[in-house]
Amino acid sequence: MRILIINYEFPPLGGGGGIACRLLSKELAKRHQVDYITTGFKGLKKIEVVDGVNVYRVPVLGRKDLATSTLLSMLTFFPSSMLAGIKLCRKNCYDAISAHFVVPSGLTGVLLSKLFHVPVITSVYGGDIYDPSKKSSPHKYFFSRKVITWLLNNSESIIAESNNIKKLTEKYYGPKKDIKVIPVGFERPSFNPTTREALGISSKDFIIISIGRLVRRKGFDQAIRAVAQLPYDNLKYLIIGEGPEDIALKELAIQLDVKDKVKFLGYQPDDKKFQYLACADIYLLSSLHEGFGICLMEAMYSGLPIVATNNGGQTDLLEEGKNALLAREPGELASKIKVMMEDKGLREKIGKNNKNDIERYSPERIISEYQKILSW
Repeated sequence: MRILIINYEFPPLGGGGGIACRLLSKELAKRHQVDYITTGFKGLKKIEVVDGVNVYRVPVLGRKDLATSTLLSMLTFFPSSMLAGIKLCRKNCYDAISAHFVVPSGLTGVLLSKLFHVPVITSVYGGDIYDPSKKSSPHKYFFSRKVITWLLNNSESIIAESNNIKKLTEKYYGPKKDIKVIPVGFERPSFNPTTREALGISSKDFIIISIGRLVRRKGFDQAIRAVAQLPYDNLKYLIIGEGPEDIALKELAIQLDVKDKVKFLGYQPDDKKFQYLACADIYLLSSLHEGFGICLMEAMYSGLPIVATNNGGQTDLLEEGKNALLAREPGELASKIKVMMEDKGLREKIGKNNKNDIERYSPERIISEYQKILSW
């Protein structure tokens, strides 16, 4: 089978949606021929083979960094990806098109599907249909709702990464087709363990860690405010990630007098990221909304207890008291962290449960669900 994947994200560009799609494409390439159209960026090859996947990077305007896209880059991805898709579809006889993020990739996927009579699967991740932190979120506007509904109704199949995303898609866009929930997979990382001392962390410190792009939706400001409420001198909060909120968050840490407790580590490669996770005591998720949460899967693999907000797809992963303490609103994060910090037995129980639960998301199990969709 020949499959064309369209996703404006592909590592190192983007966030969790790109990471999830890369793993999916890698697994599909073990069984099929897979081509992948994505966004180009300075220093990245225009065409290369990654894990058996033929990756084609197309030019866009306005992309400023690896972590985040801009409205202009998403708008210009459409004509560039459309042009590349037409060339590839003329060259190859595809059996399926797989579009990830209904906006902007879904538009290219559906139009190519109609032009070349190839069925398209559209995968919905979260920010493409609902982002409470943005005035421009598509669910707020009549025109964007109509466009997205049309794209979904003209897809052969629709996949959501969590039950929460399925419910939001049904609520705001009401597609006529059923939505299949297939969670993202998790691939065991390869990294060399290290010591706290090697990472510049004191053995006496209690480490809370978060990973994510520094954007409003991730709620890092609420996490910093929670840390500021905790009266523990040995508490350190590590933030891995970069993005447009970087300066504002650093200024907030200064204003709240926790600049010595909050450490911004910027972008970290996977091996370094997992070294930091292995040396931490608690993982903290403060998102206003999360489609699913690959960062949570990374924390679970690392055997970390989790404190998280419970408004999003993370509730498919997390259960109160079993593998996390869940805050109904960001203002509750400090009290939940305090409970976790002061109960070592609870931390050990939740950490052990997380280590076991991550096995449910093996690539083999996830790809088998996707294969069923392809067998139309």
